[in-house]
This record gives sequence, C-alpha cells and structure tokens, in this order.
Amino acid sequence: MKRNPFPLVVLVLVLVFLYLPIVVLTANSFNLSRFGGSWEGFTLKWYGQLLNDNQVWFAFVNSLLIAAGATLASCVLGTTAALSLHRWRSRLQGFHYGLIYTPLVVPEILMGISLLLSFTAIGMDCGLHTILLAHITFCVSYVTMTVLARLQDFDDSLIEAARDLGANAWVSFIRVQFPLLLPGIISGGLLAFTLSIDDFVITFFVAGPGSSTLPLKVYSMIKHSPKLPVINCLSTVMLALTFALVLASRAFQNRRHPKAPNGRKHGAIA
Repeated sequence: MKRNPFPLVVLVLVLVFLYLPIVVLTANSFNLSRFGGSWEGFTLKWYGQLLNDNQVWFAFVNSLLIAAGATLASCVLGTTAALSLHRWRSRLQGFHYGLIYTPLVVPEILMGISLLLSFTAIGMDCGLHTILLAHITFCVSYVTMTVLARLQDFDDSLIEAARDLGANAWVSFIRVQFPLLLPGIISGGLLAFTLSIDDFVITFFVAGPGSSTLPLKVYSMIKHSPKLPVINCLSTVMLALTFALVLASRAFQNRRHPKAPNGRKHGAIA
C-alpha cells in the first residue's frame, strides 16, 4: 500500500518554519557582517564583545536568580496546591480550579498592571523582589496544572498499601508518591524556569531602578544602542542553555526509568 506523503511534507515544513530562524540566528552570531545581510566570514569577535559587556552579564545573573527562585517557589507551592485539589474535594472544587486557571488566560499586560497597582497600594518599592513575586504568581499555575495531570494517573491504592505496612503520611508521600510525581514536578519546573527567564511584559511593569533582567536589557539594546551581533550571540548562548536543560531533564528521567531489553521501561506492566 502506497503511503501518503502529505503528513511527512507538512511535518518537514513545520520543522523548517520552527528551526530555520534559530539556525539563521546562530549562524549570524559567527558572521563578520554587523547586520547579517550577507556572509562575510567566520568570526568570534562578537562573543568577545559579549563577554566584556558587564551590563549584559549583570542582567543575565539577575534573570537566572529570579528564574531559579521563581522555579523553586512555584514547584513547592504548585505541588502543594495540586495535592490539595486532588485529595480534598468540595462543592467549591470548580471555583478552586478556576483560580488556578485564571493566571493562564489573563493577558500579560493586564496581570502586569494589576501587580504594579498591588505593589504600589501596599507601599512596596519595585525591584528584584517584586519581579520575583510577580514571576511566582504566574508560574505557580503552570506547575499546578502539570502536577495535577500527573496525579490523574496516580493509583491511590499505593498510598493505602504503604499505610497498611506501617508508614505514616509523611513517609508514604516521600517514599511512594513523591518519586512518581517527580517527572511532573520537573516538567513543571522547567516550564516555570523558561517562562520566568523569558518574560518581558510583566517584568517591564514591576521592575525598578537597577533591577534590569535579560529581556529588558535586550529590549534596551535594540531600542537605544543597536548591537545586533551581540544580541545574536546572547540568544545563541541562551539557546544552548535551554537545550542543555532539556537534555539534562531527559537524561535524569531515563536514569530513573531505564528501558528493559524488550523496549519497555522497568516497572511497566506487560
């Protein structure tokens, strides 16, 4: 039977549409041309300029610290919220789910304005701490929904079996439930980290003097002092870090669930 080539053609076109801009950006970071209109030769001088730009690295460190803090707090709060929604059901269950879903659908500009007004109302000066609080606010929902999806397939009888064997609630969670939820928590954490380090709109509203993050710095570089090759280099470095995080996550999950010789994961039911 002759296979229809249309799905393969669509797949190739989608992959080209997604990855061709990334390839062009990466190639231009090594291009001697300042504007990237044509290839003028291989060079690393733009990376040298990037390494010597202290303001960029200051903003980069700020972004990493905020993303790491927001990810850690979101994983703790999001996992707790998911467990609470899964275990304790009430008539207000739909309302609780609505509260979790709301930050996912509210426009970023609206959330940024509302957070700015909230910080101003309580007399809090804007800075790195307000950026961190804002990022935690919208990242918690993503982690919660990711962990909730993992909990849908969780067998509660495992907890009951652990309790029957003498384990208390804390030991049952740490030894039984947490290892099974860990892939979902890691996925939610990676999503939160990516959203936090990439956020511009909300950060733009709640940032204060001296609290620039990488997206804000890139915007400033494009608007006030165009340094396109340096921006290309910076984007390439961020892409490399993103791919490294994804590969590390995959390697971690493969170590926890190695495949058996027949192709199944160990522990899978035949």
